[in-house]
Amino acid sequence: MTRLHRIRHEFVELAPKTLEDGVLYVSVEYGSAVHNCFCGCGIKVATPFTPTDWSLTFDGDTVSLWPSVGNWDLPCRSHYVIERDRIHWAGDMTRAQIERGRTADRQRKSAYYRSGERQLETAAPPAKLAPSPKRSLWSRLFGRS
Repeated sequence: MTRLHRIRHEFVELAPKTLEDGVLYVSVEYGSAVHNCFCGCGIKVATPFTPTDWSLTFDGDTVSLWPSVGNWDLPCRSHYVIERDRIHWAGDMTRAQIERGRTADRQRKSAYYRSGERQLETAAPPAKLAPSPKRSLWSRLFGRS
């Protein structure tokens, strides 16, 4: 397996059936990104964008994904951050560290949903009732038709 250090991103409505290694497919419409694990193992990794999961930043040229992607349940156990189309490899974590992180994630999600201050849409896309006209990325980002 060859670890990647640079990737490219591609904005798509739907990710292709076969993912190209080294590409982060970003769907603004469906609020998620997907890629083959950047360690080279070839396993598909999905990252939903929600206030309690991942967030994506597009600076007009590159993308960054936060927080880190920890593939603890995959055989490769890879752990990395995507910053400006670069992969920053992070260290392995012990089972206890992983469980503490998962507990903190569950508590953060629970507090967010309990707060009643915000309503979070589900990560699953809503059923489309009718095809929507294609809009440019610019119009989708800035709300112009």
